[in-house]
Amino acid sequence: MLAPAAVLFVLFMAAPIVYTLVLSLQKTQVSGLGLGSGSRKTVFAGLSNYAAALGDPDFVSSVGRVGLYGLIVVPTMLILALVFALLLDSRRTRLVGFSRVVIFLPYAVPAVISSLLWGFLYLPSVSPFVDLATSLGIPAPNLLSPNSVIFAIANIALWGGVGFNMVVMYTSLKAIPSDIYEAARLDGAGEIQVAIRIKIPIILPSLIMTAIFSLIATLQVFAEPTTLKPLTNSISSTYTPLMKVYRDAFTRNDVYSASATSIVIAVAIFALSFFFLRVVQKRAFEEN
Repeated sequence: MLAPAAVLFVLFMAAPIVYTLVLSLQKTQVSGLGLGSGSRKTVFAGLSNYAAALGDPDFVSSVGRVGLYGLIVVPTMLILALVFALLLDSRRTRLVGFSRVVIFLPYAVPAVISSLLWGFLYLPSVSPFVDLATSLGIPAPNLLSPNSVIFAIANIALWGGVGFNMVVMYTSLKAIPSDIYEAARLDGAGEIQVAIRIKIPIILPSLIMTAIFSLIATLQVFAEPTTLKPLTNSISSTYTPLMKVYRDAFTRNDVYSASATSIVIAVAIFALSFFFLRVVQKRAFEEN
């Protein structure tokens, strides 16, 4: 029964990882001017590609930007998703179905398309918001400037990701037995007390799951800055770690360095996710 799953795992998970590991331990050795036949050959490089990746100032800077990006996106996304889920689960909310679809709809838009849409809204020469602010005599901020572009990228991620996380939390809320709410209300608890003391603690595993999803998506940010890059000089080709991997592999044709950087990113994602889960699992799962 497990054979098909094992075959798929080997073909589409294990094999690419092993091949990337092999590439990350190699490099191209050039002899002479590198023009003749046999002047370039692949040799064993040991861990030199990893040392070069970790010591590259561009990679270190990109990690710092992603760290700041994560501090903006992850807590904001979880708070907004939780607030929307609690509001939709409230007895006083009307048009729940319509509101749920409207909040979730941006998640169905591909990241490249949403980045293009927001890019046109950010671009001062075509942005209707800039025209409106100018007509009102209000100075419009340039969201594509070096100091603001990370917030512009974070806004696109929030716009597309809040709906998905909200649906996960809302589904967990709908699974809570209604008699728990009735007992709490008989004891005099209001909507806010029910939300804080009953709903949020019960759906804590869903909160943790969405936090891990958001953390992984943060470390893999690529489509948004890559799509906005032609619109501004504030985004370099190494703005995020994955953009550096793309540049090394397809612009510099150095797949060995790109493979080493990819392995470093994958290990970082696994370590952070595992550490986060270890920290919160006792409270989130064992006590429940």
